[in-house]
Amino acid sequence: MAKHSFHLTADWPGLRNDVGEIEAGNLKTQISIPPEMDGPGVGTNPDEMLLGAAATCYIITLAAMLERSKIEKAALTMESEGIVDVTNGVITYQKIIHRPKLVLHKEASEKDFSLARKLAEKAESSCMISRAIKGNVEIELQADISAAE
Repeated sequence: MAKHSFHLTADWPGLRNDVGEIEAGNLKTQISIPPEMDGPGVGTNPDEMLLGAAATCYIITLAAMLERSKIEKAALTMESEGIVDVTNGVITYQKIIHRPKLVLHKEASEKDFSLARKLAEKAESSCMISRAIKGNVEIELQADISAAE
């Protein structure tokens, strides 16, 4: 069994509405509370980072599954949305919606489309970030699979 360690350093010099910094491998950015939560909105924030982790894990997992299944794509893009609820001062990350847009080559068969739809769903449950947040954050998939023109 292989284990991988990832490391992050953080510096938070001030109080709630100040700006800090994080660094982890190729990631180096400022962090603060988003303006939607009455923060300064400098750099990124935990809400965007969780959304980014879930989205990148999903799209990379889907691309790997398509490759292993020998389904060639013309394009793969995605928009994701994170929904955070603030009720009575309690902040809850409720839901992430992934909207992948997979364009198969115009020669793709119905079998390719069927398998691509299955893989789009399977990628969500196979992604390690989805598995890590399962039971805490709902993940919804709205896949759009089409043929190139």
